[in-house]
Amino acid sequence: MGSLKRKEGPDGSASKSAKPTNDARPSKRAKGSDATKDSNKKGGAKPPKSSAPATSLLKEEEPLFPRGGASVLTPLEQKQIQIQAKNDVLFEEAASKKAGGEKAKKKKARKSKGGEVAPAKDEDAVKVESLNFKRLVKGSLVLGTVCGINLTDVAIALPNNLVGHVPITAISDTFTQRLQAIADKDDDEEDPTDEDDENMDLQTIFRMGQYVRAYVVSTLDESVDGKPKRHIELSLQPALANSGMSEQDIVENTTLMASVVSVEDHGFVMDVNISDSKMKGFLPRKQLDKSIPEESVQPGSVLLCIATSKAASGKVVQLSTLEDRIGSIKSFPTEATTIDSFLPGTAADVLVSEVTEHGIVGKLMGHLDVTADLVHSDAGPGGVDIVDEYKVGSRIKARIICNFPLAKTPKLGISLLPHVLSLKPKIAKTKGGIESLPVDILAHSTIIEKCTVQRVEPEIGLYVDVGVESVPGFVHISRVKDGKVDSLFETSGPYKIGSVHPARVVGYNPFDGMYNLSMEKSILEQPFLRIQDIPVGAVVPGVVEKLVVNEHGLGGLIVKVAQGISGLVPEMHLSDVHLQHPEKKFREGMKVKTRVLSTNPARHQLRLTLKKTLVNSDALPVKSYDELAVGLQAFGTIVKLLDRGAIVQFYGQLRGFLPVSEMSEAFIQDPKEHFREGQTISIYVLSFDPEEKRLIVSCKDPSAFGLEKQVALKKLQIGNLVTAKVTQKTEDDIFVELAEGSLKAILPVRHLTDKSVSKTQSALKKIHVNQTLTDLVVLEKNEARRSIILSHKPSLVEAAKKGKLLHTVDRARVGDVVPGFIRNITATAAFVQFAGRLTALLPKTKLPRDIQDKPNFGFQKLQSVTVKITSVDKDLNRIVVAIPSEDGEDVKAKDSGKSADKAVNALDMSVLSMEDLHIGKITKARVKSAKDTQINVELADNIQGRIDVSQIYDKFEDISSAKKPLAKFKTNDVLDVRVLGIHDARNHRFLPISHRSSHAVLELSAKPSDLQEDSIPEPLTYEKLEQGSTYLAFVNNVAQNHIWVNLSPNVRGRISAVELSDDLSKLQDVAKSFPVGSALQVRVLQVDAEKNRLDLSARTPGAENQLTWDKIQKGMVLPGKVTKVTDSQVFVKLSESVAGPVYLSDLADDYDEANPLKYSKHEIVRVAVVDIDKSNKRARLSMRPSRVLSSGLEVTDKEVTKDTKIAVGDVIRGFVKNVSDKGLFITLGGEIVAMAQIKNLSDSYLKDWKDHFQVDQVVKGRIISVANGRLEISLKPSILSKDYVPPITISDLKEGQTVTGKVRKVEEFGAFIDIDGSANLSGLCHRSEMADRAVKDAKALYNEGDKVKARVLKVDEKTKRINLGLKPSYFKDDDEMEVDSDEDAGAALDGDSEDEDMSDAGAGGALVITADSDDEEDDEDADSDVEMDDAQTKGVKGLETDGFNWNADALDEDDKVTGTTDEPLKKKKQQQREARVQVDRTAELDINGPQTSSDYERLLLGQPDSSQLWIAYMAFQMQVSDLSSARQVAERAIKTINIKEELEKLNVWIAYLNLEVAYGTEETVEDLFKRACTYNDEQEVYERLASSYIQSGKLKEADDLFEKIIKKFGSKAPSVWINYAQFLHTKFDRPDKARALLPRAMQSLGSGKHVTLELVPKFAALEFRSSNGDRDQGRTLFENLLATFPKRFDLWNQLVDLETSVGTADPAIVRDLFDRGSKVKGLKPKQAKTWFKRWAQWEDKNGDKKSRERVSAKAQEWAKKAAEKKGGAAVEQEESEDDE
Repeated sequence: MGSLKRKEGPDGSASKSAKPTNDARPSKRAKGSDATKDSNKKGGAKPPKSSAPATSLLKEEEPLFPRGGASVLTPLEQKQIQIQAKNDVLFEEAASKKAGGEKAKKKKARKSKGGEVAPAKDEDAVKVESLNFKRLVKGSLVLGTVCGINLTDVAIALPNNLVGHVPITAISDTFTQRLQAIADKDDDEEDPTDEDDENMDLQTIFRMGQYVRAYVVSTLDESVDGKPKRHIELSLQPALANSGMSEQDIVENTTLMASVVSVEDHGFVMDVNISDSKMKGFLPRKQLDKSIPEESVQPGSVLLCIATSKAASGKVVQLSTLEDRIGSIKSFPTEATTIDSFLPGTAADVLVSEVTEHGIVGKLMGHLDVTADLVHSDAGPGGVDIVDEYKVGSRIKARIICNFPLAKTPKLGISLLPHVLSLKPKIAKTKGGIESLPVDILAHSTIIEKCTVQRVEPEIGLYVDVGVESVPGFVHISRVKDGKVDSLFETSGPYKIGSVHPARVVGYNPFDGMYNLSMEKSILEQPFLRIQDIPVGAVVPGVVEKLVVNEHGLGGLIVKVAQGISGLVPEMHLSDVHLQHPEKKFREGMKVKTRVLSTNPARHQLRLTLKKTLVNSDALPVKSYDELAVGLQAFGTIVKLLDRGAIVQFYGQLRGFLPVSEMSEAFIQDPKEHFREGQTISIYVLSFDPEEKRLIVSCKDPSAFGLEKQVALKKLQIGNLVTAKVTQKTEDDIFVELAEGSLKAILPVRHLTDKSVSKTQSALKKIHVNQTLTDLVVLEKNEARRSIILSHKPSLVEAAKKGKLLHTVDRARVGDVVPGFIRNITATAAFVQFAGRLTALLPKTKLPRDIQDKPNFGFQKLQSVTVKITSVDKDLNRIVVAIPSEDGEDVKAKDSGKSADKAVNALDMSVLSMEDLHIGKITKARVKSAKDTQINVELADNIQGRIDVSQIYDKFEDISSAKKPLAKFKTNDVLDVRVLGIHDARNHRFLPISHRSSHAVLELSAKPSDLQEDSIPEPLTYEKLEQGSTYLAFVNNVAQNHIWVNLSPNVRGRISAVELSDDLSKLQDVAKSFPVGSALQVRVLQVDAEKNRLDLSARTPGAENQLTWDKIQKGMVLPGKVTKVTDSQVFVKLSESVAGPVYLSDLADDYDEANPLKYSKHEIVRVAVVDIDKSNKRARLSMRPSRVLSSGLEVTDKEVTKDTKIAVGDVIRGFVKNVSDKGLFITLGGEIVAMAQIKNLSDSYLKDWKDHFQVDQVVKGRIISVANGRLEISLKPSILSKDYVPPITISDLKEGQTVTGKVRKVEEFGAFIDIDGSANLSGLCHRSEMADRAVKDAKALYNEGDKVKARVLKVDEKTKRINLGLKPSYFKDDDEMEVDSDEDAGAALDGDSEDEDMSDAGAGGALVITADSDDEEDDEDADSDVEMDDAQTKGVKGLETDGFNWNADALDEDDKVTGTTDEPLKKKKQQQREARVQVDRTAELDINGPQTSSDYERLLLGQPDSSQLWIAYMAFQMQVSDLSSARQVAERAIKTINIKEELEKLNVWIAYLNLEVAYGTEETVEDLFKRACTYNDEQEVYERLASSYIQSGKLKEADDLFEKIIKKFGSKAPSVWINYAQFLHTKFDRPDKARALLPRAMQSLGSGKHVTLELVPKFAALEFRSSNGDRDQGRTLFENLLATFPKRFDLWNQLVDLETSVGTADPAIVRDLFDRGSKVKGLKPKQAKTWFKRWAQWEDKNGDKKSRERVSAKAQEWAKKAAEKKGGAAVEQEESEDDE
């Protein structure tokens, strides 16, 4: 009873009674031996006492076996011992029959037992020990029974109330391998799930009460404050559970733990895992017990089996699990030769050697000690008198239950309990005589009012009768009462035998077959003992135990509800309202009233709530679907808000969905505006489905929707005309209430009229709340949701009045012309909706030709349309319609349908009908269109067909364009084709000719090999594919990491990105390199015909050889797959054996752009091998563009490798690797690390310096030391500056050197001076060195902080002392030299510098340095410079497109350019001292400018950075149509112009782009565009290219590019949306698309105030200013803005400007606008004055005298009201000024 703290009572008790026996044994042993000798000689002497010989004989045998085991004995010796033991027992039995001597011996024995004094106890006596936690050690073997099956472990009940746990990975090796296979399978998304995975549940392979032998892996005692918390980890693996056994130890009736390896027809192959043996087990199906379900016997499951026989070879042992065999106590190993055959679970024939009141001691095989303790001898729980029941020397049948590894001699524990002997669960009987499991009779936590004490163990506890037959109860001494109990007494005290007490069940051990009870008052009064006992929904009191704090504040409370049971109150359940400071409301120790939300006993989790709405609610808590009913009201908590609704949590694990339409009777657009997460709401159940675990709830009260409304809703039919009153109006919908029944309904705004959007908006303005609308037709009705949709479209209303409103398929008739509206538009068709959500298909071919090419076919969603029904399929609920035409084409199509089988105008005269087109027929077809992957053809006017791209070419060499293999086929080409079958467009399947349907077309082939008359083509199938064979394939679809290709119409394969090409550059953009339809030569890598899976490769044979560590070389650029992404690196797999990391420093050339998280797992990337360590199989990889793309790319942060030379003074950036107590460790590249000490982190003091740095942060520093191979770096800004000079050290100072410094301290004897620019060097100037005269006190001359110039007099590096002098005489010569240097050397130095700087330019002949020039020449040069700058500016403007100014500061550009030419006054003075520079004007040949290439070349020598000159040179080349030369000029310009001249370079790039757009191809434009984006501002290049497209008239390309721009930059730059909208309005004539941009822009940029005010006015202004604009749309946008921001008078003024700028402005609209603006609340006097003044000026121009007077009157009226409000003074003054 380990967990009950059972004491070693039995040993103590046994010793008292055993002492007399031990005392008498020496004499009895001697007599017995003499008697035996006499009997052998005489043959008829009296037999000795029955007990003495057996005891003495066994005691004499014990010393023959040394301690530590019987391994020293041979099998022969063991056999001799057994024979001798049997002879002794037979002799005893014969002697016991002599009656005369027996009585005398009994009396003598009783006398000695009671009266004699016992001598000292024998040290070698075997102790009766109970198995407890301390004796259970690693390596122990113990028999147990399954008492709990969890998700990841199995609980095993062990002897003496111990419980162990078997993890799911410790069951068997086979089971673990199956688990690993499932885990690996989860990583592969494409593998189908295995049905056998469902059987991996532990509930399937184990059953409650199952007996197993377990191996103790570990024991852990974590008891705290007297609370026992012990963990025993077990293993059922046969290798451990059968440890200690050898192949020879396995004999008949030996028990083995075996795991199932495989399931065969006649039985199960078992693994017994005997060490040093390959023996296997076999369990025949006939030997599988009926109590074991066959489905539980699966690979990996374990069973306790008994050996029935062993094969002659000894390699296979036959096993059995039959109950009558393994559970029979007679089945014990009689042929065992060693004690290792007896492991827990095995039956044994035991010779009793000693019996006490506390247990039994016996011998097995004559020498192995076994003991049965108080519990398992049944002396304690069963009350059996074992002294009388079991006699010394007798044999008993027992079952081994454990071993004792810590015992001095080998010893086993046995059990005599009946249910353990039979290996069955213990069965109890109720008072009614019904057999049941004990746990079903008395459940855990049951209170038993009367428990009668049956047996008292003074230091252990009480055995009591609980009223259940044959199942006793046990109360440990620690649980008898609250507080400590020292001892218990049988005949006295409150707990004597026969006393009755109340008790509570705290557990049941199925192995011991005994209840565990507690009589403690606190336990009896405690409401709950386990989480399982707490009912969900119960209200329980509690005490706040702990406040849970997280990064957001108080995250919840831990509340104690009972002893040892605490629950969590989540933050959202602290209160009904959101608490700003919950930590102020709750404190530890505070008593609270909670309600249980849910329990999870497996994880020991309990969730509670403190919401008063839930705690004080009288409604029954809803915990499961069984408690639900439609209409049921309950409280729930919103745990997640979605755009379409909310997730509501109830009690337990029950959750429901609350649709947004059911949140309120009023319209709700965004649930987050009305609800919050954590809010408790009252809901009603709408519907639920327990099987699908779906629950729909509503906030709407169904009782409010009374019987009258229900009847009215049911009575209302689709197509009815109703009258309704407007209750609410929004931008999209009008909410109304029907006159009959008061039902709520919705009238969409687009259903107001049949006219345009602007007309519909005008109609919306005329509708107001409480207005009654008539002639509304019921369009849709949903009784379950109680929703009604109405329409006011005149076409639908008229059809309803005539009874022709279509709402079911049954009413559809071919030829009928019916009204409807556009529901949706796709690229190939439009969908027309009628009433009742009935939808019809309007194909593109059924539209008039003049609108087929229009965007969206000229339709808008919800637009009214009248169509003619062309076909009806009632089975498929499908209707096809067409737009009626005046020439009757649709009627012709209708009539032709009657004779659809007859071929009309067939190309092949032999084809008269579909019957003639059998499979294999060769005929002719006309090309209708050529797509990427197929050619659409027609064999007759009414017979369509397709030729898949894979059915055209036989060889790859026949294809002229691999990317566009079908480009050569033109419309109306006639081809020879062979019929292959039918192609169903819906599911892409082949069908017989007889299965032709409306979705089917003929599948044809145009392959030359298929068109031969004597050949019959056989379709390619997966079964015919062989590994290594090559085929012609065509790209069908492009995915992220692979592409799909077709080998034939019905054979499809996959090519991973790594196998696409040997050219790595093509893998950067797979979609571009391998467009849909392109041809590839592929090779089969792997094929699975059963699963139709095919893996292909497009690489050349041999190129895909596996990359190994021997083949990889430094500098190689390879493709790889990302396998793992962390915050600091990306792991890339190059092959199955080669992989390596890409560190942060190797991700990008600019560390600011290094972000590992932008890469995703399984992504294909290009990497370069930087370093390689083949011996340790390590590789450093790089993704730097300069490494994998082009070495000429700009590198911001240079790559640092182990070969990089790093010198002191180098400025370098790196990533923080570690933040330690000593400073920062910074990774510079790879494994190269530099250290920044704390003192070198900042110039200023950082209090908490660690808070300023974090791992992977980019830092910049200067190398300050490389000594001893260790790099030291400083991050101080002062050291990082360009003017940084290494600090002066003491070794740098020389005698006679002049230095500057600052006086740090002044004493009477001298001054201490800190030397400037030094590493904390300080020197002393004695007073004798301060002046040429004598100085008595240094303080009289200098003060602290004085700056001085000193001469170094003496330097002592050993003592680090510096003597300085301040005498003026030391510096007299220096002053004279300085003056000379300033006057003479300064000019010479300047001249030398200028010569050096300009020497390169002068060598080219374009610049000449003159030593002296007059002022006029300088002026001319300055003027020339300014003129050139202006010319450059003009060149830039020339690249812009009319109407598109991409630079918001372009208007200030002239000022900026001019500003750059103006030099500060200081620089002008400096220039006067520099050598003069004069431009060589020899290149200016004449007034007409350069005329030849030579002229341009000479000009460029003088002005190499002039973009205007380079662009003019490019234009000159194009004048002679030399495109290649123009490109060369552009490339030269890009390389020549100084990198600092960013604007000049950009101008050349844009001109280069314009050149390619005008004269190049799509490919050249795309390549140049990517290069330009790499070197320039990406957004700028995108926008300039769009301008170029517009200027060139390529509007479609511009539109596509705009879409890319808004996707790439739309979330940051509002201007791109405005520019796109302007393009759509003014250039592309797509105002509808421009209007659709606004909601997209708001969603992308966010709907903040600044975004709204920046975007909406400009979009609205486009509606006014654009010729395609809609003024009503613009007014609507402004009206919405003014409604939101009524006080923003800048918006009022903008709208007035727009209204008045239009030539045909409506005076009524303008006056209304002025009038409304004057009525804005909060209008300030100055604003009012300006507003009325503007109104008056407008009336002067556009109105009459009366209207002008009306404005004055309104102004006076406003001023009067303002004066009354403010009391008047200021406003009256304003009014008088206004009158003046």
